[in-house]
Amino acid sequence: MSIFHSINNSASALTAQRLRMDTISSNIANAETTRARINEDGEYEPYRRKLTSFQAKETPFSNYLQRAAGGSSGPGQGVRVSEITEDDEPFKVVFNPNHPDANQDGYVELPNVDPLKEMVDMMSATRSYEANVTAMNASKSMLQKALEIGK
Repeated sequence: MSIFHSINNSASALTAQRLRMDTISSNIANAETTRARINEDGEYEPYRRKLTSFQAKETPFSNYLQRAAGGSSGPGQGVRVSEITEDDEPFKVVFNPNHPDANQDGYVELPNVDPLKEMVDMMSATRSYEANVTAMNASKSMLQKALEIGK
């Protein structure tokens, strides 16, 4: 185990939370976009909310060997974003016959993005990011104090 293991774990979490915040920002920016892409029928489709999924980083083969030999498998390897998926929630339908994307009945499909939910997710991601910065600074401080022991 490296002395920088805790810093590497925090760094991977910072990267993952930053991507999560970027995805949430994209959702908020496209909350009113009615022409995000063309579907298989050749018609415009509203923006679909995107979600990030995290998973633990792959464990190196040496950890499996240690576990098989009866030793401990060691600490985790950090976190990574496994995928960015689209939310399958249906689009919001609003009556607005003056909208250029209204159908023949006057209804417009709007993105399935709820700005309130996105702001809550953004606050959660920000808090996680701040917690990882604090953990990284604590690790850095401990390493600096360890170096001062030899003085």
